[in-house]
Amino acid sequence: MAFDPEKPYNQLPPLPPKVDVETKAILKKAIDARSALAELKGLGLTIPNQSILLDSLILQEAKASSEIENIITTSDALFQAFSAKTGNIDPATKEVLRYREALWKGYNTLKKRPVLSTSLFVELVKTIKQYSEGIRKLPGTTIKNATTGKILYTPPESESIIRDKLKNLEDFIHADDEIDPLVKLALIHYQFEAIHPFLDGNGRTGRIINILFLVQSGLLDLPVLYLSKYIIEHKNDYYRHLRGVTEKNLWETWILFMLRAVEQTAVFTRERIIAIRDLMAQTTEKARKELPARVYSRELMEIIFHQPYAKGQFLVDAGIAQRKTAAEYLRALEKTGIMKSMKIGKEVLYLNVELYDLLSR
Repeated sequence: MAFDPEKPYNQLPPLPPKVDVETKAILKKAIDARSALAELKGLGLTIPNQSILLDSLILQEAKASSEIENIITTSDALFQAFSAKTGNIDPATKEVLRYREALWKGYNTLKKRPVLSTSLFVELVKTIKQYSEGIRKLPGTTIKNATTGKILYTPPESESIIRDKLKNLEDFIHADDEIDPLVKLALIHYQFEAIHPFLDGNGRTGRIINILFLVQSGLLDLPVLYLSKYIIEHKNDYYRHLRGVTEKNLWETWILFMLRAVEQTAVFTRERIIAIRDLMAQTTEKARKELPARVYSRELMEIIFHQPYAKGQFLVDAGIAQRKTAAEYLRALEKTGIMKSMKIGKEVLYLNVELYDLLSR
């Protein structure tokens, strides 16, 4: 049956596709992508406290993934909202923070039970969108050209059909087959986007599933791959290649696109981690030389590198100092030029200026 963008794609074929998804070109690019991921994973193991990477990098991924869906916030608004106790947070920033929460929830769930299931997908989208609905039940969902309003795609309809297709996707994810995991990643991502099981939040949920699948496959230890950055930079190609599979069964070009995305994103993320590590080493040396001995500690340095904004409560929670002493430590850091204070609501936050500049590039 010919594909008709205005009719529900209930005939969406199950996985795996009935074409060669491991052509010579694909396998060659998969080797490059796997090598880049291995270097990223290996780098993480050289950092004594890997948690210093997580909040900063995950917040950046959350921001980029949301931006693909035209949910726009600034790095400064995001980092401030993550640190400050304030109700004055705009809706877009709240939604980006919920993406981060969903990614963490998925990662921690996967560590306890390594299964990517429909129920987990529903939990992810509920966290992102903060509503109780799960799988789409009502007809009428379409994907349109934002400028012309032309219908480009109508996903499958009927809850039972959608659940059947998600069950096939689950089975494929966990199948003991010989398909390269990175090729599988591309197939999984297309299929989830094509099923489009929710009223909203499908793109962001699908991109979280990408990262969780890499962790489940042992290709990453931490959910730090900044994959959405590549998709933003190649947004037109991303949607064009998705449509190419749907309309013309062009799997090879789609898989190659996703493999390039993984490779280049792994290289970028690795370079960013090195830059954070090097900046932390430089800042630590500066603090060691310029701060009083009673103030300087490795734990203090780790606190101010978890993400750009810090406050006294963070030091108290980490057991570094009591409230009054914590404020004194942060003021000492400001005197060295490492931190810069600012009033946000009723709180005083301290900005790690160079870390913020690095993450904002």
